Parts: sequence; structure tokens; C-alpha cells
Amino acid sequence: MRAVIVAVGVAFLISLFCTPIAIKVFTRLKAGQPIRAEGPAMHQGKKGTPTMGGVVFILATVIAYVAGHLALTTLPDAQIAQVEPTITALVLLGLMVFSGAVGFIDDFLKVRKRHSGGLNKRGKLAGQILVGAIFGIVALYFPSSMTDVRGIATNTETVGSTTLSFIRDIPALEIGKVGAVIVIIMVVMAATNGVNLTDGLDGLATGASVMVLAAYALIAFWQYRHWCADPNYTEAYCYTVRDPLEIALIAGAAAGACVGFLWWNTSPARIFMGDTGALGLGGLIAGMAMSTRTILLLPILGGLFVIITMSVVIQIISFRTTGKRVFRMSPLQHHFELAGWSEVNIVVRFWIIAGIGVAIALGLFYSEFLAAVT
Repeated sequence: MRAVIVAVGVAFLISLFCTPIAIKVFTRLKAGQPIRAEGPAMHQGKKGTPTMGGVVFILATVIAYVAGHLALTTLPDAQIAQVEPTITALVLLGLMVFSGAVGFIDDFLKVRKRHSGGLNKRGKLAGQILVGAIFGIVALYFPSSMTDVRGIATNTETVGSTTLSFIRDIPALEIGKVGAVIVIIMVVMAATNGVNLTDGLDGLATGASVMVLAAYALIAFWQYRHWCADPNYTEAYCYTVRDPLEIALIAGAAAGACVGFLWWNTSPARIFMGDTGALGLGGLIAGMAMSTRTILLLPILGGLFVIITMSVVIQIISFRTTGKRVFRMSPLQHHFELAGWSEVNIVVRFWIIAGIGVAIALGLFYSEFLAAVT
């Protein structure tokens, strides 16, 4: 727990105090956010606000991960605490950094062209597929070689699983390694686009991501406390995952970094996360679902992202089939803007929806454990 707390604190402080520096740097570089003309009229006042702020909390997460590992070296139970960096960290941080890199290219092109159209849809889609495929393969083909003090293998798990999962792996839903990589790619695409579509109002995506990442930190730490690889814990209801403390550390660090960023990103935002931050967070959240073996729980945990994404899908299908729009504008948050809701009201109420999804998901996760032990 100490390592996780250290990572959260370091990430929060770096993000809180470095974001103003990023604001000055991006302002000096004239890296302002272009606003699409067809968007809500009230958004035109945000034109020129520095973007690409996701760079700050992505770097803060990576640095905090290192700090957390320094704290791990003093743990008395270090033989089961993943003192050395792991493939799990490579996959999770890799998904965050390289998904963020795809977003950074998009943001850079927007700033350079002074236009809201950055990387085209095919280019962004290709980047998401490539990142998902690379780290999906790493997640499926590099098993752990952790051994206990006697030199006996205690955990030979991979980061990802060849079966679909809800609270834990579902043995009946075996899909093989190729199928698992395809599923990982789909989850990465869904999560990155979900967070990106949610990032339309000041602080909305940041706050919702904090809740989801904090939930994954709790889930992973619970798995660590009831981990099948722990030689002192061999109960039938333990969790068969790889490096759960590592997962909790990274999830906590990312949540802390987002909280620090939210100080400057809340209304009126002084900086936007941009596609850099949205795609980076989406990639990490996808990695969390994969590594904690809770892929089918993610749509509940990230319920707000699902609702907002579905509003876009419904709008497109309705317009192309009937010529009519269901919403005044999509994504959904803009529908309520045009209905007269204030930006702050929309953000707070959508945060409540996000919190409800997280609460339901955590309830399902914990209730499954209670059912197993009673």
C-alpha cells in the first residue's frame, strides 16, 4: 500500500505544479486548441486555450511509477511485491504513452494547420490498431517467471488472457491467443474513442477517468491481497492475474496525475488534455481491463464513456437511415448544452453518472468475492 500511496502523491504533485509550466510553454508556442465552426457557439470563447496537456499527466504517471518502485524496495514482503519493473508495466505504460503519441500527432496537426481537423480517421484508426496489436502480442506471449524463496515458480501468467473475463476469467469463453489479441485491439479502440468523445467540456473526461482509474487501483490492490501467486495465500477464491500490485501502482499514479491536472482543467479550463491525453487515458484504461481480467466489466465501470459513444452511434445511424437527428448535437454533452444547461451542470451531472457506473461495477466485483467465500 505504501508504494501505491507514494506513486499517487508524486503523480499528483508533479501534475499540479508542472501543468502551469506547460500552460506557459504551449501558450508561447501558440499551441492553442482550434474550435470547429459547427460546434456549440459558446465554445468559440475557448479558442486558443492551450492543448496537449495530456503530456503532463502521462509523464507524471511514468515518473510516479518509478518513485513507487523505489518505495517497493523497502517492503518486508518484497519477494512477492514485484520489486523489479515488469512486462505488465511495459504493457500498461506502453499503451498509455503510445496511444497518447497517436493523439499527440493529431493535436500537432490541428495546431499546425490552425484547424480542428488533425489526423484523418484512417490514420488515427491505424495508429490505434497498431498500438493495440503490438502491446496485445506482448501481453499474450510473455509469461511471468516469478519464483518464491525456494526457487519454485509461483506465477506463470501473462498480462492478458486467452479467455474472455468479467470479474475473473471465464474458462468456457476460450478464444485463443489470436482471438485475444483481436479483442485487446477492439478494447483499445473502444476505450480510446470513448474517452476522446467524452472530452468535450472542461474537466468532464478528466474527472470521469479519475473515477475509473481509482476503481481499477482498488480492484488491483484487492487482487494483490488475495493473489494466487502469493505462497502465503492459496485459497480457492484467490485471483489468477499477473503483477496486481504493479497494476494498482500504475492505476493510482494515473488517477493522482489526473486529479492534479483537473485543478487547471476544470471550468474555466486553462488547458485542455487534447487527443494526447484522451487517447493516452483510453489506452491505459483498456490495459487495466485486460490486466485485471475484467474486460466485460469495463462497459459498466466506464458507463459514461459507453453512453456518450452510443449517442454518437445513434445519431449517425438515425441521420443516415432517416435523415433525422435524435439529438440536437452529438456527443450527448453538446445536446444538453444546446438545450440550455450550463457547462458546469452538465459536467457535475455526468460525473454523477460516471460515479454510479463505477459503484455498480465495484459492487459486482466485491459481491462475487463474497459469494465465493461464503
